[in-house]
Amino acid sequence: MYGNFDGMLNLAKKNNAPLWKVILENEKKLTGKTEDEIFKLLQKRYDVMEASAHRALKVPMPTVLGLVSGISAPQNRYAEQNGGLCGALVNKAMAYALSCSEVNAAMGKICAAPTAGACGIVPAVLLTLKEALSLTQHQTLCGLLTAAGVGAIIMKNATVSGAEGGCQAECGVAAAMAASAAVELTGGSPRQALDAVCFTLMNSMGLVCDPVAGLVQVPCAQRNASQTVNALLSADLALAGMTSVIPTDEVVEAMYHVGRQLPIQLRETAMGGIAATDAAKKFTRQLFELE
Repeated sequence: MYGNFDGMLNLAKKNNAPLWKVILENEKKLTGKTEDEIFKLLQKRYDVMEASAHRALKVPMPTVLGLVSGISAPQNRYAEQNGGLCGALVNKAMAYALSCSEVNAAMGKICAAPTAGACGIVPAVLLTLKEALSLTQHQTLCGLLTAAGVGAIIMKNATVSGAEGGCQAECGVAAAMAASAAVELTGGSPRQALDAVCFTLMNSMGLVCDPVAGLVQVPCAQRNASQTVNALLSADLALAGMTSVIPTDEVVEAMYHVGRQLPIQLRETAMGGIAATDAAKKFTRQLFELE
């Protein structure tokens, strides 16, 4: 059993095991479930993730005010036809993230990981790496288990709520979860996986939560795409040998304190940031007219 990242890492070192195995043993003790039962639950959630990541790639989803309706398909075409400045892998990953966000905004079925507003990041990274590296389903589910374990510790010791900690606590934490999975899926060590957690949180520290018209559409969808890239680049930083000079638990604590220091206008109230622009206020008025 562990209660923080230091404890998780010590168990991984002691047992010479990847993080997903440490998390699996912890989950078995906490829930009383068998390994088979836990992996069946992971498969169930992964199926939802996969479906939402594909659903809007071809057919636009109707969303309130239409702020993000149809944003996934062009990104997908761009990735497939052009490859883009960042390459096909990154652009495809962003298309997956946008699709999940579009489905969420259309009230479709998604898997909150850790929240609905950040639902695209973990699926985008898992699906992209599964395809790019020809991973087996079991390997991919092990990555999902790593991501879940990382998210659980942050929930226990900090927050994943945009209303409490800004978007750094939603999309930032989702990126941290995805980055840890990416490292393990590519053969990195437990320490490297947690270094990647540090980098993603550092890269998103201070990110405010400012949904236009109070809807989880703009800039939420775009941040799902950008934090997907943050997860991938943070994993690469760790895999290349960069280490975090600040321990993971202290980075999480810093993220939590930053979130609590954000003014209330920048914590999901739609009173500041992008939500306070003139254009955003027009959308808010349109929304009230619809109601």
